[in-house]
Amino acid sequence: MAEDPTPAPLRKLHPLPRGLVELYGLLAVLFVLVPEWMAEGALFGFRDGRSGSDLPIPSGAWSRLPELRLATLNLAQMRLLARSEGIRGYAGLGRDRLTARLLRRLRKGQKALRGRAKPL
Repeated sequence: MAEDPTPAPLRKLHPLPRGLVELYGLLAVLFVLVPEWMAEGALFGFRDGRSGSDLPIPSGAWSRLPELRLATLNLAQMRLLARSEGIRGYAGLGRDRLTARLLRRLRKGQKALRGRAKPL
């Protein structure tokens, strides 16, 4: 049994219709390029009127909300904060439990400060 030396015929590929190719191109522009242009415009707006860092200026919420402050700290910084706040047993706590205890303490301190604030 000898094999046939002629190769198998190549399959013909059917080209996509021109309208479908143009539709895919339009979708690519809408879903990829337009959001990129919008993001670039927003990032460019952050640079206006400032020199130095390209990041936006932290708002007042960072000083008011302890959750935002704690989210930026690493575990070592959180433990230093717990030490300065007088929380006992902070060294053995994981990040989640330490965050919960620090939040309780920081909120308690904020309520005490609001109670002592003198009206003008």
